[in-house]
Amino acid sequence: MLSRRKLLESGAALAASTLMGARAARAAAPRTLLILGGTGFIGPHLTREALRQGWKVTHFNRGRHNEDVAAGVETLIGDRAGQLDALRNRHWDALIDDTGYIPKFVRQSAELLESQTRYCLYISSISAYASFARPNDEDSPTATLANPDEDIVSDETYGPMKAQCERVTQQVFGARACIVRPGYIVGPLDPTDRFTYWPVRYARGGTMLAPGTPRDPIQVIDVRDLAVWLMQLVDARTSGVFNAVSPVGAFTMGGLISACQHAARRAGTRVDWVPEEFLQQHWTAAQLDLPPWSPLHGDSAGASLTSSARAIKAGLRTRSLRRTVIDTLAWFRTLPEDRQAKLRALIEPEREIDTLKNWELSAARATPR
Repeated sequence: MLSRRKLLESGAALAASTLMGARAARAAAPRTLLILGGTGFIGPHLTREALRQGWKVTHFNRGRHNEDVAAGVETLIGDRAGQLDALRNRHWDALIDDTGYIPKFVRQSAELLESQTRYCLYISSISAYASFARPNDEDSPTATLANPDEDIVSDETYGPMKAQCERVTQQVFGARACIVRPGYIVGPLDPTDRFTYWPVRYARGGTMLAPGTPRDPIQVIDVRDLAVWLMQLVDARTSGVFNAVSPVGAFTMGGLISACQHAARRAGTRVDWVPEEFLQQHWTAAQLDLPPWSPLHGDSAGASLTSSARAIKAGLRTRSLRRTVIDTLAWFRTLPEDRQAKLRALIEPEREIDTLKNWELSAARATPR
């Protein structure tokens, strides 16, 4: 007859053996990830990181931009606007919604996939907040969509639609949902030129307009840092709501211009800082949209002071602004010449010249003789 000690030892050995067997089984079967989207800007970085970590990745999209999809990635063809048949009768360990803009379509895919996946991470935006007059954290009020069936994305509807998509995701997936609100996502593959403008413009030389002062705070998130952290959240099945931005005060416009100078040190560019008040008097509200900078007064006073404390506690790490600027400029220089010829965002050359001329005249008149 086995003694009590021997019995306990044999039981512990059996439990350990069972645990090891379970771990071995999990290791043998790759974890499966479905990305709604997968191409564009975030998608390739996210896919690359998931593959690096050993995930088996499936994309769901319209198949229009799949020429650069990594080897071994499965692509299911469909459309968020009701063409979801390719997703039926499939199962994944986790889901990342990278293309959710229209609430009614987010609800359709969420309700279909709720029983087919164990976890959902929805990529939202800090634009979901109701106001930027004061700094926001994850508990700040979010915007309300006047028409729940709205399906046209515009400057006015984008934020409220993102906020409503968050609510839909949380309603459907409950505690299995994670909401991530990035700020300005920057780095290689950015198609918007909103951040890319600064190093590219600096590299072109001449006299360059910079808004505000060198001390003005900015917040960005390098797409590669975002991708790494998103996969950490997915791996741990972390739930909750997180702002994905750089720490408050970590980056400034002066730091951005200094990083541009380092990246294009031979350009010989002169930088003229034009005060916010002058720009507000001479430019329209749309022209004052100069990411990642924003006016420090009025409706946008808190836009660059969004709290990221919760995300940092959950593992978010941000690389140096200099590294992001160097890599972004290097990537942009690999693009075709016609793509490099005209930037898609921010300050047109003619407006920059006129504004600098008017600012110089204004400053001269204000200088005592």
